[in-house]
Amino acid sequence: MIYFVVPPELGEDVFRRLQERYRDNPQVTVIRERRKAERRRTTPAGGGERQLRDRRRRRPASGLDVE
Repeated sequence: MIYFVVPPELGEDVFRRLQERYRDNPQVTVIRERRKAERRRTTPAGGGERQLRDRRRRRPASGLDVE
């Protein structure tokens, strides 16, 4: 499947021409971009540097006689 995403700044004319051009091709879909703004945040969600920790837990050895 091929998607042509037409941004609003290209206008309705480009959208309609692409639709007409590929109307008989079931492998192509022409769609309008509807987003108004970027959804990604500019700052990290955590707000700072991430700290990496060792997530392994120490388990006491069982069955070993240590004297």
